Amino acid sequence: MSTNVHPTAIVHPEATLEDEVELGPYAVVGKGVHLGPRTRLASHAIVEGPTRLGEGNVIFPFAVLGCVAQDKRHAGAPGSLEVGDANVFREHVTVHRGTGGRATVIGHHNLLMAGAHAAHDTVLGSHITLANGVQLAGHAKVGDYATFGGLSGVAQFVKVGESAFVAAGAMCERDVPPFVVVQGDRARVRALNRIGLERRGLDDATIAALSKAYAAIFGGDRPRAQAIAELSPGLRANPFVARLIAALA
Repeated sequence: MSTNVHPTAIVHPEATLEDEVELGPYAVVGKGVHLGPRTRLASHAIVEGPTRLGEGNVIFPFAVLGCVAQDKRHAGAPGSLEVGDANVFREHVTVHRGTGGRATVIGHHNLLMAGAHAAHDTVLGSHITLANGVQLAGHAKVGDYATFGGLSGVAQFVKVGESAFVAAGAMCERDVPPFVVVQGDRARVRALNRIGLERRGLDDATIAALSKAYAAIFGGDRPRAQAIAELSPGLRANPFVARLIAALA
């Protein structure tokens, strides 16, 4: 096996390229970068280090991964970027390294569409979609199977739960529970993300349990803590309902 590096690509001597890596015209691979097997950088894509990419990632033109954080207060141990397998970074996506010796982390099978940004110290799980222009501020955390509509944003340190749907243009300044749809500026819970749960492949019984729990927690006028406390033991025993309750605690 070998790599396929265009003559105009620039590769730092301290970068590591595994088998079947492809670098297009004018791609740049910086110091301390490790590109896993079958990773492909299109023309003018840039990866700076320290950054480690797993297998089968695709970086489109003018995407920039692994640059230093946009943090005026950052001073100290440099951070890194850790990327898993089979992620797609479309045109003009930017993902910055962590700060203070921490890592920005991207999981597996994520799609970051054109112009999306993941700031320093963000942590993304797997099977996440960021539509065009989505902005994740520093230290944000996103659970598996979350989906973001275009031009939505997440503030610093905010958590977005698994299988949540953040509607286009939504501005999230508080944590987003798992399994729900949020919309608006400021974003608020609007519905259960039934379509997302179905696409994830959850069975009908689990979706029904989540729907019943959602209606009890968000559909009435009782205090949330009281509504959660009054859920039946059988409903609380469902592992997905249990995760919803834990996120709201």
